[in-house]
Amino acid sequence: MTDLTLLLESFRRNARVNAFLLEALTPADYDLSDGRGGMTVAQTLRHMASFRVGWLWNISREHAEPLLDHTRKDADGDPQWRWHEKAPHELGDAFTAGDEAAVTAVQAALEEGRTFPDPWNEGTYQTSPAHFLQHTIVHDSHHRGQILTLLREGGRSKEDMDKLDEHWAIWRE
Repeated sequence: MTDLTLLLESFRRNARVNAFLLEALTPADYDLSDGRGGMTVAQTLRHMASFRVGWLWNISREHAEPLLDHTRKDADGDPQWRWHEKAPHELGDAFTAGDEAAVTAVQAALEEGRTFPDPWNEGTYQTSPAHFLQHTIVHDSHHRGQILTLLREGGRSKEDMDKLDEHWAIWRE
């Protein structure tokens, strides 16, 4: 069996960085955008949190189930994500539940000695299901960078931006 100790620690730290960012945002920050058609801060946060359920829906539906609201359907008739219409400041629970579901799905696949299905025929996580957790960390990091750029361009002071950089301490522990 694969030793997930370091990866799970990194995944937990990623969650703490997400929580740090959510805590640092103000309601005025949510509407910031690049003015050129990119996502707002709120849309980016929602995208980041829903990334987990979107992938789980395709690679491990049983683990996506706790993240879904079966009373509401999307345009394809699939159940909607439970946090579909929640305000950005309420997405902390979505990140937590999504992270728990992702870890559980990976651990189950590893314990059963299987990979995840490959719905797009592109070799999705075929080497190890644990790559889903790595993908999530990289995906979150990419979008956190976009959010920090929007905050800077939106007028956050150098002092505010320096304070946001304190999240790096989480990675250095």
